[in-house]
Amino acid sequence: MLAPRTDERHEWIALGFAGATVLVLLVLIYAGSRGLRDFDSALVGYAVGTVIAAAALVYRYTLWLFRPATGRYFRAGWRSFLSWSNFRRYTWLVPKALWTDIFAQTFIFKRSLSRWVMHMCIFWGVLLSLAITIPLTFGWVRFTLEPPLDYRLWVFGFKTITFPLETALAWTIFHALDFTAVLLLIGVGIALWRRSTDAGVLATQRFGFDLLPLVMLAAIAMTGLALTGSSALWEGSYYWFISLTHQVVVVAWLLMLPFGKFFHIVERPATVGVTLYQTVSYGLEGGEAGAMTGQCRGCGLELPSVAFVRDLRATLDDLGQRYDLSGDLGNLQEYCPGCKRRMRGAAYFQRMGKEFL
Repeated sequence: MLAPRTDERHEWIALGFAGATVLVLLVLIYAGSRGLRDFDSALVGYAVGTVIAAAALVYRYTLWLFRPATGRYFRAGWRSFLSWSNFRRYTWLVPKALWTDIFAQTFIFKRSLSRWVMHMCIFWGVLLSLAITIPLTFGWVRFTLEPPLDYRLWVFGFKTITFPLETALAWTIFHALDFTAVLLLIGVGIALWRRSTDAGVLATQRFGFDLLPLVMLAAIAMTGLALTGSSALWEGSYYWFISLTHQVVVVAWLLMLPFGKFFHIVERPATVGVTLYQTVSYGLEGGEAGAMTGQCRGCGLELPSVAFVRDLRATLDDLGQRYDLSGDLGNLQEYCPGCKRRMRGAAYFQRMGKEFL
């Protein structure tokens, strides 16, 4: 009997992790809602959509990690992170990378202020909305009335704080999702404006990949605000219809999340590991991690670390791409970009009978 192909084995592993994710979430929902006593059946659509989306995210992320380049960076990043010597030498590297690459995204600020504001509004709008809605949806967080005029916050079935009604604090807590909706609308508005005016973006954007996720985020934010408007201003008019529409759009967006543009939200934290790996590889000396700086075989120019070149060659080998040169010229990855261009030009010149077209 023939052994299964490697990609099929990877798919089965990814399916196994996805199934385990579903099982863990179901157990957490049951336990966190005290045997479903705190679970709101009106939110079952959100809960089902979230569980399916989480399983799909784990499935795709697992397959993504099986890619040769991704897997090698992932393993090297964790080795660097778990190294005590690296921790002592680069103590502040990971916190700094988390701030610059994820939470503040300062690398975007260097490109454009408007793009930075757009990314910040969408990133934090989505993140804070999920942080609020998921615990509520799973029954992990709930509020109860404490006579005469207080509300009690329950977390995983345990009593926590109380706060009085008819106060600024209570109004802020109960309208937190309205704040995140406004934040989302600001970011989506800037993104849609850029995508309708920037010539470079107009030439490359695709509706399903670039525009549809933004339209759905706008629909989520507007229907969410409409729910508040219905209850506070319209005496509950159309509340059922708006609620159903909001739930349908939210679930549809959740199901798109693992396979669309916003999957990069899940991928982005991996850049911290890449930053750590590159810094350690370039910064270490001697035999530690084999990270001595190499030189170009052609001109002697300083190359990236030996570890980086070694991992690059190994990744290309995994992909079936070998760049060994004839004679004693070595491997193409042992040359700087300038020498590579000269070698390609010389090869083309010879191939064309020492003539250029």
